[in-house]
Amino acid sequence: MKRKKHFVHMLAEHILAQKSIYLFVGVLFLVGVVFGAVIVNTLDANKKGELLQYLHYFFRGLAQDDIADPSVAFQHSIGDYLKMLALMWILGLSVIGIPIMLVYLFFKGLVTGFTIGFLINQLSWKGFWFAIAAVVPINIIVIPVLLVLSVAGIQFSITLVKNRFIHNRGPIYPQFVRYSLLATALTICLVLVAATEAYISPSLMKNVIPL
Repeated sequence: MKRKKHFVHMLAEHILAQKSIYLFVGVLFLVGVVFGAVIVNTLDANKKGELLQYLHYFFRGLAQDDIADPSVAFQHSIGDYLKMLALMWILGLSVIGIPIMLVYLFFKGLVTGFTIGFLINQLSWKGFWFAIAAVVPINIIVIPVLLVLSVAGIQFSITLVKNRFIHNRGPIYPQFVRYSLLATALTICLVLVAATEAYISPSLMKNVIPL
């Protein structure tokens, strides 16, 4: 319990101290979402038809339980999320990684916006409810994790530059440890996401299929 309170306190201090960076990355992500939704309207009828056909194929497989075993899906999901977290952590270790990190955030927003936009565009309110069941439960955790880790990486990179080339304040090890501990703590969140994606989301989506 004490560790949990310590982590929450550390996270709250981190957010308050980096408000401007959070505002920037948050706006960047939202711009990606908007672009993704706009791209849906630029697709021609053939492309929309192909995507809709694939979506109906997915619906049929879901209704017939013709999907991956939850334990297998969990293993794949946790592997993908851990790779993503490791990549973001590595990018935050150098200034060169900051632009790549920001591009990744924008792309994540674009994919999210496109997915939700396409479902609503093609299936109207039915698509909206399916998006609630399929997209929201996962991204409601993944997106904050990405934002927190991105801001922490940007903060560490800036601190590294200031330390080495401007102020020369000495060892950077304490900041590195805090950055790494934060990334490790966020791993727990991604384990929960993978479990949700493998064991809960399929049931939620299946309940929406009759619509």
